[in-house]
Amino acid sequence: MAVRIGYFLGFLLLLIPVSARFIVEKNSLAVTSPETIKGNYDSAIGNFGIPQYGGSMAGTVVYPKNNQKGCKGFDDVGISFKSRTGALPTFVLVDRGDCFFALKVWNAQNAGASAVLVADDSEEPLITMDSPQEDEASAKYIQNITIPSALIDRNFGEKLKKAIASGEMVNVNLDWREAVPHPDDRVEYELWTNSNDECGPKCDMLMQFVKDFKGAAQLLEQGGYSQFTPHYITWYCPQAFTISKQCKSQCINHGRYCAPDPEQDFSQGYEGKDVVIENLRQLCVFKVANESKRPWVWWDYVTDFQIRCPMKEKKYNKECADTVIKSLGLDNKKIEKCMGDPNADADNPVLKEEQDAQVGKGSRGDVTILPTLVVNNRQYRGKLEKGAVLKAICAGFEETTEPAVCLSDDIETNECLSNNGGCWQDKIVNITACKDTFRGRVCECPLVEGVQFKGDGYSHCEASGPGRCKLNNGGCWHATQDGHSFSACQEAEGSKCQCPAGFRGDGINHCDDINECKEKRACQCPECNCRNTWGSYECTCSGGLLYIKDHDTCISKAASEAKTAWAAFWVILIGLAVAAGGAYIIYKYRLRSYMDSEIRAIMAQYMPLDSQGDVPNHSHEDHA
Repeated sequence: MAVRIGYFLGFLLLLIPVSARFIVEKNSLAVTSPETIKGNYDSAIGNFGIPQYGGSMAGTVVYPKNNQKGCKGFDDVGISFKSRTGALPTFVLVDRGDCFFALKVWNAQNAGASAVLVADDSEEPLITMDSPQEDEASAKYIQNITIPSALIDRNFGEKLKKAIASGEMVNVNLDWREAVPHPDDRVEYELWTNSNDECGPKCDMLMQFVKDFKGAAQLLEQGGYSQFTPHYITWYCPQAFTISKQCKSQCINHGRYCAPDPEQDFSQGYEGKDVVIENLRQLCVFKVANESKRPWVWWDYVTDFQIRCPMKEKKYNKECADTVIKSLGLDNKKIEKCMGDPNADADNPVLKEEQDAQVGKGSRGDVTILPTLVVNNRQYRGKLEKGAVLKAICAGFEETTEPAVCLSDDIETNECLSNNGGCWQDKIVNITACKDTFRGRVCECPLVEGVQFKGDGYSHCEASGPGRCKLNNGGCWHATQDGHSFSACQEAEGSKCQCPAGFRGDGINHCDDINECKEKRACQCPECNCRNTWGSYECTCSGGLLYIKDHDTCISKAASEAKTAWAAFWVILIGLAVAAGGAYIIYKYRLRSYMDSEIRAIMAQYMPLDSQGDVPNHSHEDHA
């Protein structure tokens, strides 16, 4: 394993050209007090959090007495940086070292800081503070950093500390208004991305950003406000190793264009060359869409591919990609021609152009961080999040030329008007899964007249639950003939389209009548005559016989009449027996009641009951 990782890291070094040129994106930092250090200073924008592109922020600098490197939670040492009402925001100054830059900023943010300045611990040119290679622990806080941060040089840091120690109030102003050039009314920006969706939290963050930003990006492009270009990083394999297992699994075109193995394990899962090929396909999707004057379709393809063709479901392949391309109405033949032959021992023009573009030009340095966003030839620094990125792009417009999207999030891209947005649609009843939202087009099965449709929203949606058969018969087969109607739709929850009795088929596109007579399913007695009807059959008997369907047999009418007479006789007999039994029970009941009353009367004359009063003695009264 160690050899494999070492080999992998050795390849990564080839990402850096020999004449590499790194440019640190800076914002202006002005000290407004005290007078002894008043002036403008450089600071390097942190590549996490949310820089206030196009704006500025004033605050008071605080240097903590404890936990000066910010590697522990400030609450643990009883320090709070929350500003009082009416006071300037607090900018916390911490020292570099002992832990990640992002962790320092996170701890300060939790204690109430509005921004963080990190003082370098050595005399050197400023560098970009990047987030660490995210693991489960760091991912919990990196994505939640919302305050800006900047690295300052050691000499300036010492000046700030000295002023604070002497009791001076140190006020500074962070200014991002010139961090992005804004020469005209159109912004040019590019995103260096990757199709690999199994590289951990950073990949998850990138995928989520593409989904969230799609709507705004398409609106800017469709309105002519921006020119967007996607890019993909590749590296080459040294000539001496092109026939090695590692190069063959990670590279195409004989080692010219490579990508890391998604699982960093050459023995299982997808290979690096699979990623290179899909990156190439996405580049060609953009080129073909751009030629058809619809460059914004790239955003649809990338988001749909993420949803429909993930690695974890083993769908990251050409077949799934072709399905997405077809749903968006793109010319797959042109895309295949653009991609060329990945096995050819020759340069691929598209990927060669990408490798050349990695080298910095003008005010933009080499692209070495993935993902990287470049706005007006300046590398964006900060959290890759829709609101923050949109603010940076809007800062690239000349003042007063900003489009409405920069002033409001109420966006509709109207993508559903073209090719139904590549979503499912029932043209018969005019139902679609396509929805225009401020995040761009989404494909979700709809709720229509109280009936919920279920499915993936792209290739199929079907009605579910009560009432489903009212809407286009629930998408199931139905037909009417000879005054009879049949349907394969069933109202029960979770039920599928099923052909009714007398038919067979898939229940959706067709249900074919079953010929019971020909298939000898019924009417098979010697005297039976079978005639097939649509959805059923008719059976008659020859020789004046009567057909009994339950037994599939013919009997004579006399026998039938005799059976009927005997049945009537037994019904009458049983009825008389029941009546007689009932009469006997009633007689017994009434007789018993009469006898009981007579006996009680006789006994009352000689043995009065406790509940009965004394019986008058009529004989005594006569002698009185």
